[in-house]
Amino acid sequence: MVFAATEWTAMNTERRAYKSDISDEQWQLIGPELDRLTPPSHLGQPRKVDLREVYNTIQYQARSGCQWDMLPHDLLPKSTVYDYFKRWRDDGTLDRLNAYVGKLVRQADSPDREEFASAGSIDSKTVPSTQACEGRGYDGGKKITGRKRNIVVDSLGLLMAVSITLASVDDAMAARSVIPQIDRLAQPRLRVIWADNKYHNHSLNGHVQSHPLVDWKIEVVKRPPGTKGFVLLPKRWVVERTFAWLDRYRRLSKDYETRADSAEAWVKVVSINRMLRYLKPSPHQNPFNYPKKTVSAICLQSEIA
Repeated sequence: MVFAATEWTAMNTERRAYKSDISDEQWQLIGPELDRLTPPSHLGQPRKVDLREVYNTIQYQARSGCQWDMLPHDLLPKSTVYDYFKRWRDDGTLDRLNAYVGKLVRQADSPDREEFASAGSIDSKTVPSTQACEGRGYDGGKKITGRKRNIVVDSLGLLMAVSITLASVDDAMAARSVIPQIDRLAQPRLRVIWADNKYHNHSLNGHVQSHPLVDWKIEVVKRPPGTKGFVLLPKRWVVERTFAWLDRYRRLSKDYETRADSAEAWVKVVSINRMLRYLKPSPHQNPFNYPKKTVSAICLQSEIA
């Protein structure tokens, strides 16, 4: 059941709002869609839980990094929220909701923009993980023991696909796990994915070309000759910015999840929340301004691209 803003406020006067709570305007965007994607249980019983409170509790965890069994008592209990989180993780609800909000962002950015992207960017980031996770590896380049987040974003930096692998897995090999997520069924307009030299791999290119549902290609954006250290590469800087956006949520500061699919689900949860904050900024949301040097570098690279 989707509750109107006034009804929800009346039902939840017993607790004070957290900064992570979804606003009325944001809930109006995703509430009906989330209700549609979450049918009643297989027993046919009507839902008694307020989906907005479920979403608020999950967002509290994403922002604070709180453990499941240490949720505040004025939020919904773990026994309730984890069931919904697991259900949304396993039945594809988070994927569909992320795609739905992404289309709203693309339309809001430019009314003439197509709802599906024609270009994307891929990259990975190694993050440390806890000993409780089912599998982790050692990234010799980054000197980190943990997992690797492999993501594909569109030209606006919106999440299109995510895959969690061991940190020891080569980037070109790890990229294979995201290919089925961005085939012509999911992204019918996609034609090119920009990548760095880590993805200059004949085996990966052959795997992409042999996939029956893939119409896009990987195009490597090379560093300018003679450069050292970090360089803002044309067309690829958006994926680096997306990683920076994800890092603002404590739940993603480290991989705390036992299962890899749960780690992927949290990336999708954060992606949805970030897009909602873009579409309908919260009243208590502080405006973010890039440093002047970063703005100048981004503008310069956009002109070059």
